[in-house]
Amino acid sequence: MKTQDYTISIMVKATALEAYNSINRVTAWWTENLEGHSQNLNDEFTVRFGDVHLSAQKLVELVPGKKIVWLVTGSRLNFLKDKQEWNGTKILFEITEKDNQTQIRFTHQGLVPGIECFGDCSNAWGQYIQQSLKSLIDTGKGRPEPKESRKG
Repeated sequence: MKTQDYTISIMVKATALEAYNSINRVTAWWTENLEGHSQNLNDEFTVRFGDVHLSAQKLVELVPGKKIVWLVTGSRLNFLKDKQEWNGTKILFEITEKDNQTQIRFTHQGLVPGIECFGDCSNAWGQYIQQSLKSLIDTGKGRPEPKESRKG
């Protein structure tokens, strides 16, 4: 039986290259709580959502206007029994132009039904992709998680 990775697609009013450039602006659509860099091959960045979610990503494939792949190199998902459930998974953005629009196919390889995070994580990805990333590309303004003030 084939595993079913979480996948969602959106259509945006932009060229493939514009969509690609917007995806790489992670702080403009996912979270402003980012350390590191997220634009070039082999860049590494860490995102944080309070004390609930921390994950480190490495850009392992970039094809301008066509594809972006992040490898999750580390994670601490404090709401799960297996806090490192994302480790080794891949996050893909596949971009194609169709009928004067651009389709972005988002896939989180390894986020499959049956793992603990599937429900919460697929719901969160759905909101970030369908609402925040789409809004960023179509209107210039995304809805990322706002910057947190760090204590200590």
